[in-house]
Amino acid sequence: MIPQPRENIGSISPYIPGKPIEEVRRELGLKGRIIKLASNENPLGPSKMAVKAIRKALKEINLYPDDGCYALGKRLADHLGVNENQLIFGNGSVDIIEFIFKTFVAPKDHVVMAEQSFVMGKIAAKMTDANLAEVPLKNYTHDLEAMARAVTPQTKVVYIANPNNPTGTMVNHDQLKSFIKSVPESCVIILDEAYSEYITRSDFPRSMELLKDHSNIIILHTFSKIYGLAGLRVGYGIGHPELIAAVRKVRLPFNIGLLSQAGCLAALDDIKHLEHSRQVNDEGKQFLYRQFEKMKLFYIPSEGNFVLIDPKLDSVEVFTRLQKRGIIVRPVKNYGLPTALRITVGTEKQNKKLVVALRKVLKEVRRSL
Repeated sequence: MIPQPRENIGSISPYIPGKPIEEVRRELGLKGRIIKLASNENPLGPSKMAVKAIRKALKEINLYPDDGCYALGKRLADHLGVNENQLIFGNGSVDIIEFIFKTFVAPKDHVVMAEQSFVMGKIAAKMTDANLAEVPLKNYTHDLEAMARAVTPQTKVVYIANPNNPTGTMVNHDQLKSFIKSVPESCVIILDEAYSEYITRSDFPRSMELLKDHSNIIILHTFSKIYGLAGLRVGYGIGHPELIAAVRKVRLPFNIGLLSQAGCLAALDDIKHLEHSRQVNDEGKQFLYRQFEKMKLFYIPSEGNFVLIDPKLDSVEVFTRLQKRGIIVRPVKNYGLPTALRITVGTEKQNKKLVVALRKVLKEVRRSL
């Protein structure tokens, strides 16, 4: 008999990432080009400036990285208009979610989040053996009024993904401002804004403005999405200096690699790459919306770089058949949406290939019923 984990660890359903291209190739023996539209990566890839900086830094990989991320932190602080002591870096923003829970949540403490939201919040709550209140979405969007009612004096963390993953919806500035005012200052509010750089709406929360008035907020951003650097695994949190100082105590040393720091530092200066990525995403969403409407498919207009569709069929079956055609998407059955799929917005060519394959697959699945 092996040693048994704590009871709360045994109840965790591990995070299931989108399937890597090479894994699908091996499993199915596919020879042609495979398109991955499962993990909300930037289909344009990384900034050329970032790649150049990484290549230059290769000659120093025998050295440990700067544990404090000095250069990246200074540049990012200037970019955001904050002090360097308001920043914390993680191996992806998921790393920082874990840091926050380890810092503030003890066993049986209370945590509030949306029922159909990014699953890492739930995993972190179970890791810390917290009592989790999952509030159902309203019209596929965070129901902040209901979440405010779910907060108790024992609530230590509230997690809000905005835009929400996997639905792509968002709450606006006034809604979020009102919610934050209703939450006790003793409770940490995590604002996960992984997709914020894709936002074009004027009413998206001005979270940096809210941060100036509320010391219990930690805003999460990442280099994995619009920056196209998911393989480098760098996310960061922004908060009050004392709050960030507390979270830094549970961070492991050297958690951001030397190449990652160099690549992210250069990527911050490539404004054209971000603008082009946003344009391609906006055009891609409009194309997909038109095609989904022609197919009479239910979809949710998205503020991110992905779209949730619901063909009212077995999502795993649709996913499997698409995969055999060389297209990887993401079923979201684990989010309580058994017939829905999340599809990353690709390039024009990728989107067209997806639509052709999706039409065929949906016909096949419907005929098999």
